[in-house]
Amino acid sequence: MTVHAVTIWGEPVLHRRAAEVTQFDDDLRALIEDMHETNDAANGVGLAAPQIGVGLRIFVYKYENDDGVPPRGALVNPRLTLSKVPGSLPDPEEDEEGCLSVPGESYPLQRADWARVEGFDGDGKPVDFVATGWFARVMQHEYDHLDGKLYVDKLVDRYARKAKKAAKKHGWGTPGLTWMPGVDPDPFGH
Repeated sequence: MTVHAVTIWGEPVLHRRAAEVTQFDDDLRALIEDMHETNDAANGVGLAAPQIGVGLRIFVYKYENDDGVPPRGALVNPRLTLSKVPGSLPDPEEDEEGCLSVPGESYPLQRADWARVEGFDGDGKPVDFVATGWFARVMQHEYDHLDGKLYVDKLVDRYARKAKKAAKKHGWGTPGLTWMPGVDPDPFGH
């Protein structure tokens, strides 16, 4: 198993729709194990394949939940059905979100309260469950990566401006930027 560098905001693979997985084989399972290893080293709750430079529709998660779903898993070619996203402004205390590809920054974002998640595991077996609360947030965040969206793309104006200012300060927005979990300092201070 290998820990991969995490791509940063501006890397092209993060900003385009990932391709469907067509083969469930040992290479796919090895990639999923590498993704789990990378997510663990980064102290993440989830990691999408584009975040390690792989443009495929896969994400892994590690999140204790109250939905009867194993706390660690992988989703291949997932589909999400969401409850309505509240129209109110996000609560800066309750709705703050971060991302390994926007290292060290976090901003409030409104998300749906629940998500039905369908797809496949690394062996091609069907997966179907409902995620609620923060677990639903994790599912939505990782799924967005597969459609070429970062959570900062969805922020309300006030926070979008702050995110763009931070990106400029850090020199993000260009290809080739990464950070290495387990080597570089943890950007979120875990």
